[in-house]
Amino acid sequence: MKQYIGNPLQIRGAEQYSLRNGKGDGMKFLYIRNGSGLEAWVSLDRAGDLSRVIFQGDNMGYFAPCGYVAPQYYDGEGAGFLKSFTAGFFTTCGLTAVGSPCVDEGEKLPLHGTISHIPAELCALEETDEKLTVKLRIRDAALFGRKLVLNRVYDFSYTENSIAVRDTVTNEADAESPYMILYHCNMGYPLLNENSTVKIPNHGVTARNAHAAKYMETALQMEKPQAGYEERCYYYDVKEKNGTAKAGIYNGDLRKGLVISFDKTNLPCFTEWKMMGQTDYVLGLEPGNCSPDGRDVLRKNGTLQFLAPNESKTTTVKFDFVKDQESFEGEF
Repeated sequence: MKQYIGNPLQIRGAEQYSLRNGKGDGMKFLYIRNGSGLEAWVSLDRAGDLSRVIFQGDNMGYFAPCGYVAPQYYDGEGAGFLKSFTAGFFTTCGLTAVGSPCVDEGEKLPLHGTISHIPAELCALEETDEKLTVKLRIRDAALFGRKLVLNRVYDFSYTENSIAVRDTVTNEADAESPYMILYHCNMGYPLLNENSTVKIPNHGVTARNAHAAKYMETALQMEKPQAGYEERCYYYDVKEKNGTAKAGIYNGDLRKGLVISFDKTNLPCFTEWKMMGQTDYVLGLEPGNCSPDGRDVLRKNGTLQFLAPNESKTTTVKFDFVKDQESFEGEF
């Protein structure tokens, strides 16, 4: 291939961009193409999350009404997170709080924690014939407070349409720290519509509340956008094979879909967030080491995880993009 092109960016690779205008003014991104129709925007100012993913011309994720919002506009009070929740293809929630705002052992915790509003350090870009690797570091630390470091590694494949992320969180403090992480993966139109097929092979499912329980039988059935829709959340005990669990969505209208694979050993929880509202039209497929019920609830029920001083834990998630139903079904 090298004999045919003047610069590798003619086909694939990473380019750095900054936004202009609005609340996203100045935000830095890596724009990545794999040469086979997969495009991704890594938001360097927002923990290196994936703001947008395009697969062969079609949007895969959900883009919230607030659009791009730089971290300086973050509102850490209660549910103020929603004012800057771009959603995007995925948002990282954590690292010491996930889910509902609460007060836990005297500490006031906001919705979904603060990690997604911390800029990442770009440590390295490494390229081979097989993949592009992006290495990032995010420091969630404070004087007299927690000292957590998230080392994030992306592999953007050049041989298949896939993105893999491997996160290692280390507690660099001299005291134990709560450790919560959830990958808020957000499926959006046109991948998501009333004709989409959603698969979450499981051993059992629990509704988050009484409202969601009323619609348990249609939890995996997508619907048209509706005014006044109240969100529904379901918790799945996802089936696994050799420690790997999978969930996915396929749209026959597009003949495209994606499969999310994750290590269930370190990400034992899986949440479906079904929100079929008008403009607020999104399906969350969310592996995590916790449910989104708030840290106080997890502490009470004994499921809250911790990191000891100098301890590290690693989680992995992979996204495979498919272009026919046979390939999608073959993943399960």
